[in-house]
Amino acid sequence: MNNPILLEVKDLKKKYDNDFEAVKGVSFSVGKGEVFGILGPNGAGKTTTLEMIEGLREITSGNVILDGLDVQKNPYQVKERIGIQLQSSAFFPNLTLVELLNMFSDLYNESNNPMELLREVGLEQKAKSYAKDLSGGQRQRFSIATTLVNKPIIVFLDEPTTGLDPQARRNLWDLIAQIKANGTTVILTTHYMDEAQELCDRIAIMDEGKIVALDTPHNLIDQLLKRGFMPRTIVPPATLEDVFLDLTGKQLRD
Repeated sequence: MNNPILLEVKDLKKKYDNDFEAVKGVSFSVGKGEVFGILGPNGAGKTTTLEMIEGLREITSGNVILDGLDVQKNPYQVKERIGIQLQSSAFFPNLTLVELLNMFSDLYNESNNPMELLREVGLEQKAKSYAKDLSGGQRQRFSIATTLVNKPIIVFLDEPTTGLDPQARRNLWDLIAQIKANGTTVILTTHYMDEAQELCDRIAIMDEGKIVALDTPHNLIDQLLKRGFMPRTIVPPATLEDVFLDLTGKQLRD
């Protein structure tokens, strides 16, 4: 990683009253402009780790420094610098998308052009629609638009494409790539390995509250092959998703 460090996580732990330790000494750093992925099975501690970094969950021990600020000592200043897209988001159902974005902007005391934000996520034509009437893919894209109202230096995306059809999923990939191209750092969790391989500069794999591997997707695959791994089946040059997109097109079905 050659970029200046934006986020430094040191020996982060989360322990609950019943002595269950959900996160067991996690350490990693993220560079400016990087897309950093956190992977792992359910219960691995991914979301808990993100929530501690974001200041949404109390840290048992350890340190999180974001843009030079200690998250525990400066929670409000940190929240001004980050954007958070949760696994599921609830919006006021009877407000239009423009009204919602204006409301979010007011909360951050920011001046935004809501139409520009909607254009950035491909929802310009839905400006006067209500959040309750959006499809799953539209809702996810709008959720990401709300994370951008405070012009964050880093955006957290927790399983952003779960439940989306292939067209909407690929469209969200393009959106995440565009966010990175604009200079914003992205940290995401996902259960889709192809998604992580496509989007992430580096990946941390978590299991049982610990990081068990951390490297670029290419290096992680290369290390596995050097350990003698042999695929159980011949990997074709195309996937079933490629077939689906070839037959039905890549355009969004909103």
